[in-house]
Amino acid sequence: MAEEHAQQNTFDIRKIYVKDISVESPNSPGIFLKDPGSPEVSVDATIKATKLEQEGFYDVTLGMTITSTIGEETAFLVEVQQAGVFNIVGLSEKDLPLALEIACPNVLLPFAREAVSDLVGKAGFPQLLLTPINFEGLYQQKLKHQAASKAELAATETTPQ
Repeated sequence: MAEEHAQQNTFDIRKIYVKDISVESPNSPGIFLKDPGSPEVSVDATIKATKLEQEGFYDVTLGMTITSTIGEETAFLVEVQQAGVFNIVGLSEKDLPLALEIACPNVLLPFAREAVSDLVGKAGFPQLLLTPINFEGLYQQKLKHQAASKAELAATETTPQ
């Protein structure tokens, strides 16, 4: 019985691909003549999961936007939409978001990090190695934020006006 149950659960990577990618260096070549000092680097990550027509298949996209500034000027802006097609079967409705928002992005992150590093280097800047992202922590923050929003909405709905 346990073997039968284990065979029903599937987490399979079907395809890893780049959905969209861009690099901009709007202040080149002048930015290369400035003292780089300690450039400011900001990283923004998003996750988007879409159920596909075929049962059990999902397209998950890890979006990364990296902006580096030197002083008040933008040195570079890199955007990467790293995606994958995953076959996920046998998970409960409660566990599916964990796969889509934690496990899938963890698979995609090394590919996105490589693309970012490559693009930054090709734009003429020193190598940029992005630190790992704790997708589980981000998911927990999202749940807390949703719970707080629901509580706030419930409080405003029950307050007499």
